[in-house]
Amino acid sequence: MADPAPTEELARRAAAGDGAALEELLQEIRPEAVRRCGRFLPCREDAEEAAQDVLLQVARKITTFEGRSRFSTWLYTVVANCCRQKYRELRRRAAEHPAAIEPERHVDPRTTSVIAGSRIDLLEALERLEREHPHLVAPLVYRDICQLEYAEAAERAGIALGTLKSRLHEARRQVRPWLTDAC
Repeated sequence: MADPAPTEELARRAAAGDGAALEELLQEIRPEAVRRCGRFLPCREDAEEAAQDVLLQVARKITTFEGRSRFSTWLYTVVANCCRQKYRELRRRAAEHPAAIEPERHVDPRTTSVIAGSRIDLLEALERLEREHPHLVAPLVYRDICQLEYAEAAERAGIALGTLKSRLHEARRQVRPWLTDAC
């Protein structure tokens, strides 16, 4: 999304029910959705599947985009939710049908899922954080994974900037040992 102005306008028109604008918006954001999903799911196929889910969710839920924040910020939420859901699905599938690991394809199991190609350490830490401290997940996802600016992350999370910073600090404090233990 090199020039955000046309994308923002397309999103507003699509939210108002313009079908042609929605089609154009989906085509415009597809490469960005794949790139953003790749931050969560490094395996290209998994990221592309999650990106398809993102596009489907955007098409289904565009009418909920109110334009109070930038569309790119709204899109980050959709991406984060779809990627986390894809990870859960991959983890469930892997548990149901474990695959044999070929010795020549062995990878470090602490950081990569052989089946999903996902960052297990990070995604498991997010799952654990959500179970133990759900209010800390959004600040961590928006700032550290989606790499939003602090003000934009606070806006997206619906909290004050100072609250975001304190929750982000606490989230990092909680997650750090889990990631360190995984290495």
